[in-house]
Amino acid sequence: MKNRKAYAVITGASSGIGAAFALLLAKEGYSLLLTARRKDKLNEIKNKVEPYMHPDAFCLVHPMDVTDVKACDRLMDMIWDVNVGIFINNAGFGDCGDFGETDVSKEMDMIEVNVMALHYLTKRVLNKFRIQKMGYLLNVGSVAGLMPAGPYMATYYATKSYVVSLTRAIQKELEDKNSRIYVGCLCPGPVDTEFDSVANVDFAIPGISAMSCAAYAVKMMKMRRKIIIPSLTVRIAMALAYVAPVDILIHMVSRMQLRKMIR
Repeated sequence: MKNRKAYAVITGASSGIGAAFALLLAKEGYSLLLTARRKDKLNEIKNKVEPYMHPDAFCLVHPMDVTDVKACDRLMDMIWDVNVGIFINNAGFGDCGDFGETDVSKEMDMIEVNVMALHYLTKRVLNKFRIQKMGYLLNVGSVAGLMPAGPYMATYYATKSYVVSLTRAIQKELEDKNSRIYVGCLCPGPVDTEFDSVANVDFAIPGISAMSCAAYAVKMMKMRRKIIIPSLTVRIAMALAYVAPVDILIHMVSRMQLRKMIR
């Protein structure tokens, strides 16, 4: 993956996992194109990563809202004629609460960011990678997307299930064609980022750092791992979850979500 002539493009790059990816890939020699809505935060990340970049590489910031299709098209226009080695669909957020009481406007925004924008960019990026005949595309999902349902975070779990399902299907299609293009899904558990405050949750178990999450993801991308779960504790929990009856598993998730809701 290491190539000073290639770009790494990261959405949702203004904080958390996206910012951690930016620093790691800068150190690997990539030029960066960082996108998010907050220009001031993007510039802060740019200032942090530039000292670690190779002299031939550089960092561009591009403030945009991924829910704006025209903005996504402008982003693709910017990168269409350059070598993009890695594209990370990281933009996303969650919410917690009783489905009958949560803010429907926030949920519609969540579906637009977590599902519609990711779907659109995934298709556009894959079209570009087919022309390049190679490239790494990482969709950031969640361990929530590996569960059958998530009471009290119903919409978030549903959006991440979409991300996991879409990514797995695309990966299989590429595999059937013996394609050199990589598509994978990062499915972290709790991570110490802004996610908690936006989603109105307080996780019952400690989160891993955004840097350790991103570092594990990059390592597994190089190994072409399809589903990437960065925490050993979560990997063990998911292995046990796969053998549990669905109704019991959903009940367990429900109890867990109730405990972490901020009241």
